[in-house]
Amino acid sequence: MPTKRILIIVENLPVPFDRRVWLEATTLSNAGYHVSVICPKGKGYEKSFETLEGVHIYRHALPLEASGPLGYLLEYGSALIWQMLLSIRVALAGRIDVIHACNPPDLIFLVAAPFRLFGTRFLFDQHDLCPEVYESKFSHRGPFYRMLSIFERMTYGLADVIISTNESYRAVAMTRGGVSAEDVFVVRSGPDITRWPKRPPPDEKWKNGRRHLVGYIGVMGEQEGLDLLLKSIRKIVYVDGRDDIQFVLIGDGSYRAHIQKMASDFGLCDYVTFTGRVSDAELLSAIGTSDVCVNPDRFSVLNDKSTMNKIIEYMALSKPIVQFDLTEGRYSAQGASLYVAHDDTDAFAEAIVSLIDQPELRASMGALGRERVETELGWGHQVPQLLAAYDHIFRGR
Repeated sequence: MPTKRILIIVENLPVPFDRRVWLEATTLSNAGYHVSVICPKGKGYEKSFETLEGVHIYRHALPLEASGPLGYLLEYGSALIWQMLLSIRVALAGRIDVIHACNPPDLIFLVAAPFRLFGTRFLFDQHDLCPEVYESKFSHRGPFYRMLSIFERMTYGLADVIISTNESYRAVAMTRGGVSAEDVFVVRSGPDITRWPKRPPPDEKWKNGRRHLVGYIGVMGEQEGLDLLLKSIRKIVYVDGRDDIQFVLIGDGSYRAHIQKMASDFGLCDYVTFTGRVSDAELLSAIGTSDVCVNPDRFSVLNDKSTMNKIIEYMALSKPIVQFDLTEGRYSAQGASLYVAHDDTDAFAEAIVSLIDQPELRASMGALGRERVETELGWGHQVPQLLAAYDHIFRGR
C-alpha cells in the first residue's frame, strides 16, 4: 500500500510550539504516515519551510494578532488565503489523503472542501468551542456568534471524523453537531511525560529572594481570569501580610499589557514576575521551582467544558493546584487540586496560602497528579485513540 499523506492545518499557533499538534504530527509520522503541517510563523519559528523529525512544516505570515471581531476577520481571512495556497503546494508534491483541521477558527473546512472532489477525507480536531469563545471574550452573542455557529455546523457536516479533547466536547459534537458517536474520538492534550522530568530541579532565581513560589502558565486573555488572580495576590500581600510568596506568570496574549498595568496599579510589581513566552527549559525550571500552581480561569460555558493544558502540565510536574471549580478542570485534576467557588478571589487566596503552609499536603497532591498523568492522561494513553481515528477514517474509504 502507498504511504498515506496527511496535511494538518493549524491557525493560532506555530508548530512545534503548539505541543498538541506537534505530538499528533510526530505520532502519525512515527506510525508510517507522510505528514505535512501548515501553520503561522511565530517568535522562534520564522522559517517558511523546514522538516523536523520527519514532519514537513510550511509556515505563513499573519497580519496581526486579533483583538476584536473585525481584527479576527482580517486575521482569519489572511490565514485562509495562505492555507489554500500552501495546500495546493503540498498537493503538487503528492496526493493529500486526509486534511486534519485544528480549530480555532472553524473556517478550515473552506480549504478542505475543494479537495473533497479528489477523494480527500476531512478530520476535524476540535480544540475550542468557537461560538463559546466569542461569547466569553465579548460577553454577548449577536450576529458574529450566529455566524460562528453556522461555521461550526458546516465543519461538523463536512467532517468524516471528529477528534474531541474531552467528553464534554464529544457530547457537543453529537448533540449540537449531530455527529454519530462512532465518528467521534476523544484524544486528550496530555504531555509526553517521557520528555518531562517528574520533579525538575528548582532554581532560586524565580523566587525574587522569597521563600515560596506560585506558578502560572498559559495564554493571557480575558477569559483566563488573571485579573481574579491579581485580586487574590493583593489580598495575600496586603491583607494577609504575606511577603514570603513570589508569583511567576508565564505566557503572552492580547490581555498581557492590561494585566501588567493592573499589577502595577495594585502595587504588586515586586511580587509578580511576567516572563512572556519562554523556552521549554525555562518553563520547566520555573514550574519545577513552584510550590503551588494556579488555574484562575473564571466560570463560563466555554471554560466549564474545556480541558486546560496547563492543569495537565502542572500535574505532570508533580505540582498541587488551586483552581475555580469547573467541570473539566475537576475531572482532570481530581485529588491533585483544591477547588474554590466561582470567582471567589478571597477563597482563592486562602487556598493558595493553605497549600503553601502545608508541605506534606502539597507533596501528596503532587504525587496524585503525576500518577494520574502516568496512568491515564499522558500522551502515551492518547496515541491509541488518535491512531484509531485514522484507522476509522481510512476504513470508510
